[in-house]
Amino acid sequence: MTEEKTTQSHAFQAEVAELLSLMVHSVYSETDIFLRELISNASDACDKLRYEAISRPELLAGDERLVIRLVPDAKAGTLAVTDTGIGMTQQELVDNLGTIARSGTKAFVQSLAEAKDGMGLIGKFGVGFYAVFMVADRVEVTSRRAGSDETWVWRSDGGAGFELAPANEEQAKRVPRGTEVLIHLKEDAKKFAERFELERIVRTYSDHILFPIELSDDKGEARQINAASAPWQRSRSELKPEDYKEAYKSIAMAFDEPALTLHYRAEGRQSYAVMLFVPTMRPFDLADPGRKGRIKLYVRRVYITDDAELLPPYLRFVRGVIDSEDLPLNVSREMLQNNPQVTQIRTAVTGRVLGELESTADKDADTYKKVWEAFGPVLKEGLYEDHERRVQLLSLCRFASSASDEPRSLKQYVADLKPNQTEIYYLVGESLERLKANPKLEAAKARGIEVLLLADPIDAFWTIMPSDHEGKPLKSLSQGDVDFGLVPLLDKDAPTPDAAEAYKDVLAAVKEQLGDQVSEVRASQRLTDSAACLVAAAGGRDRELERLLARQERGVGAKPVLELNMRHEIVKALARSIGEKKESDVADLSALLLAQAQILDGEVPRDPAAFARRLNDLILRGLA
Repeated sequence: MTEEKTTQSHAFQAEVAELLSLMVHSVYSETDIFLRELISNASDACDKLRYEAISRPELLAGDERLVIRLVPDAKAGTLAVTDTGIGMTQQELVDNLGTIARSGTKAFVQSLAEAKDGMGLIGKFGVGFYAVFMVADRVEVTSRRAGSDETWVWRSDGGAGFELAPANEEQAKRVPRGTEVLIHLKEDAKKFAERFELERIVRTYSDHILFPIELSDDKGEARQINAASAPWQRSRSELKPEDYKEAYKSIAMAFDEPALTLHYRAEGRQSYAVMLFVPTMRPFDLADPGRKGRIKLYVRRVYITDDAELLPPYLRFVRGVIDSEDLPLNVSREMLQNNPQVTQIRTAVTGRVLGELESTADKDADTYKKVWEAFGPVLKEGLYEDHERRVQLLSLCRFASSASDEPRSLKQYVADLKPNQTEIYYLVGESLERLKANPKLEAAKARGIEVLLLADPIDAFWTIMPSDHEGKPLKSLSQGDVDFGLVPLLDKDAPTPDAAEAYKDVLAAVKEQLGDQVSEVRASQRLTDSAACLVAAAGGRDRELERLLARQERGVGAKPVLELNMRHEIVKALARSIGEKKESDVADLSALLLAQAQILDGEVPRDPAAFARRLNDLILRGLA
């Protein structure tokens, strides 16, 4: 698009148009949130200018004040929110106010359409500017980029599109640098032109904004109405619980309350202030493929970036600020990736966050349970990625279990080990419901052995590496040999498996029939009720990991091991057929046992039609 000195009409991006329709035609209870969103945007603009002015001080020439101003006009029914920040060019107005270029947009629009009160979703999905259309008949955004001599006006009534035109002389004089958002208020939103209402909103939501927020009176004189102090630079004794809550909402752009707060100052080789929060709600970008954190880096109260990777990806749900006294102000985002001071900060802060989680798990189990329910699958990514802290992370993990409806820690598991039990048993699968019905649990249940049930996708990956807790190794029930022989049965009269030697002819015959569909056929120590199951070889990958990799077409999976319950009636029928040399029956029963095991493992038999036909034939012949 060329910059023509005429009014230009543009259509909104499809998601923006749908979003504005929801905003304009829906009624939400917390409409005053729009002002917090505009003030936050203004603060970001001032931050960006202050950062750019480090290397280009001429950008501040003529007016070094970075300020946000509210100008209400009750008679005209308008409210202007202005800032002296970085401002926007013509193209930036189009890109920033006509497009939502961020992941999760469609999910947000759908969630907002379904919500009874969607204000919590606005901050959660980062589309706060458009909240202005809940209170506005139309909006005019006048902006001049710092260092530019052009001023542009963006106009929209919340319909299908917007207009863009060069500013007239009066508008250009009113906005010599930065941005003015002029809101023509709806009839039922005229309260937002009242000064006492604006002051209440600012003190509630934006008191901790670092830049002065000024409120103009009828004479054009302005007074500051926010504290404009960095709460992370104050001592803990100065702050009340309410201050932390408001700081969290302001810093993290959040609407929930923090589950945990970590606030301290590090002194020594490096000096930096830390204020971090663990949310109670899952941030909208938690599952973003980039897996980036959102910790804001300041240097001596100057905002630098929120993309400095100050915590590892498995702690990306943590929000907050780290303010360094030692980093150079002109540090670039590229330099941050390899800066040794940043690396030291990252290491130290990561340790403090995990220590705080440990302390909460020990002292406040209810709070930690909420944290784990929200972020447990993300925290478990560290088991795969962070070998140095693997032991610490394992102690933080909570697992579903065959013995309890409540998540269990490894410490609790080890405390309840059965006599002669030397391993921690687990089973990986795609859902808890399927895991609870898995036949591989049968022998463990017969002895009262607890089995951890791992149903998160990341579980298939971190379990491939050897792990232990207090000297007890973790052992998969779907991989390698399992021998529960030393653990007594709950029912002392229950039969125990006979030696596999007695069935070697049966096992050999089944292997011959199945060929290379399985790597081995053996008598099972896992099964007590079911006829068969599939497991991975001792040195192979767990069955669930094989399935995940197969779905991604990442190589050919290893052949599974077929285990048979030699006391099951179908297996006994198979043994009789071998003795009577009924080859067709042996072939059909062998294929049936493999297909059953595949179905119980969540797979589909290689030839479903042949399986159904064979099952029908066996039933009619009375062999099954």
